[in-house]
Amino acid sequence: MALIITDECINCDVCEPECPNDAISPGDEIYVIDPDLCTECVGHFETSQCVEVCPVDCIPLDTNHPETKEELMEKYKALTGN
Repeated sequence: MALIITDECINCDVCEPECPNDAISPGDEIYVIDPDLCTECVGHFETSQCVEVCPVDCIPLDTNHPETKEELMEKYKALTGN
């Protein structure tokens, strides 16, 4: 399942550089995550790096984009060519 950034985001800029898939970008008011690029860091890391560095805990799972770990791994492989 992709992650989503909620409106509690304080635009601290720490999550964007941590994303190995470049799924995080500045939105109109807060940062946003592209669900087509988000793999929850599956294939790259054991944990979601943006969640690890977020100081306000505003990056939950996006229930509008349910995916299994296997589907996230397939997305990782498609995105990276691995």
